[in-house]
Amino acid sequence: MKRTLLTAGTFTLLSILGVAQAGGDAAAGKAKAASCAGCHGANGEGVKPNPALAGLPQAKFIQAMKDYKSGKRPNPVMKTFAGQVSDQDVENLAAYYASLKKK
Repeated sequence: MKRTLLTAGTFTLLSILGVAQAGGDAAAGKAKAASCAGCHGANGEGVKPNPALAGLPQAKFIQAMKDYKSGKRPNPVMKTFAGQVSDQDVENLAAYYASLKKK
């Protein structure tokens, strides 16, 4: 019985820690965002014809990056960029841009 409780407790703790880390790190995203600034602005405000990223919900940003990576959203520049960033980088970028206010 003790072993079962210990095992269940361990899995619960690990799942909580996993959820806590899954949201992305806005500070790490800010550091990675320099490569986005040329097309999307220094603060994600957008540079025509490229869209603003500031204030974009994390889930929407992540899905867009997945779609660029897979080719579902056709854009050769974004496909190249999306193919060069890890899933963690995408999470971090999403957290950063979501933390910014829309202009």
